[in-house]
Amino acid sequence: MKRLLDSLKTIVGADAMITAASELMVYECDGFTIDKNRPDVVVFPTTTEQVSRIVDACNYFEVPFLPRGAGTSLAGGCLPVGGGVVISLARMKKIFDVDYRNRCALIEAGVINLWLTNHLKPQGYHFAPDPSSQGACTIGGNVATNSGGPHTLKYGVTVNHIMGIELVLPDGEVIRTGGPLEDNPGYDLTGVIVGSEGTFGVAVKSWVRITRNPDTYRTLLGVFNSVDDATNTISEIIGAGIVPAALEMLDQMILGALEDAFHFGFPLDAGAILIMEVDGLEAGIDTEAERITEIALKHGAREVRKADTDAKRTLLWKARKQAFGAVGRLASSFCTQDGV
Repeated sequence: MKRLLDSLKTIVGADAMITAASELMVYECDGFTIDKNRPDVVVFPTTTEQVSRIVDACNYFEVPFLPRGAGTSLAGGCLPVGGGVVISLARMKKIFDVDYRNRCALIEAGVINLWLTNHLKPQGYHFAPDPSSQGACTIGGNVATNSGGPHTLKYGVTVNHIMGIELVLPDGEVIRTGGPLEDNPGYDLTGVIVGSEGTFGVAVKSWVRITRNPDTYRTLLGVFNSVDDATNTISEIIGAGIVPAALEMLDQMILGALEDAFHFGFPLDAGAILIMEVDGLEAGIDTEAERITEIALKHGAREVRKADTDAKRTLLWKARKQAFGAVGRLASSFCTQDGV
């Protein structure tokens, strides 16, 4: 291991390595903290060349390695097995080029999801996948786990927004799949890589598809006495041919956890609440919102509130995205996992 550490130090420098046990504890798990495995070393490359050389060194000394983003996932894909090297892509956070005309951007794996959307916002664009960990998770991590988010109902998951990938293969070779063109000849290797959790290589750069912001939103909050009433509402909305931007249900336990932690003002006697959002052109959107309200009331909604300001809409989505942290306060009685 000492020879490998010396080699890694030559590649990235001593200030881009972690070997102290106390510091390695941060990298022994992801968001699912029950399963823990500590690496022997964490390295922080800043270029594709450095990642390739790190992989070469690990192969030469026969030491296992794996990539890591921000460690916010619940899948365990960034956990080391039996020590080894964690290649953290956190310092690879450049946004190289944004082509608004062709609606794509070339970025490094360490770019935070929300950073990208904030970078695009002045021009009226965003990156559509919006996981609950949007403020912390990286695009590289989104690629590895094929992340979703509340608005995937209409806009799809990460694989629908990745046009190409620069990948360091397990043998250190650098390849590129896809690219900034809308249609690329050959096999959809990009689609194979997205969601593979680093098993096919280290995704160091991505060509991402950027999405034009909708003209307007209508965001509603339905309050129900039971989960069944809320789920029946969801089924009828979809069956009616309406494609909401998002439909998110929070049951009574989650509501209680949110109120205890953050005091959003949700009714604690509700069996479930349903956050319902439609977006698109101004013309016709009120008709969709009214139809959704009718369906919710038909299925027993006690009330349907309208978030009639940006602040109210932001508060609703903030509540939804803080549900994970609220449940985390209940540990070790509860744990959170992704349902697939």
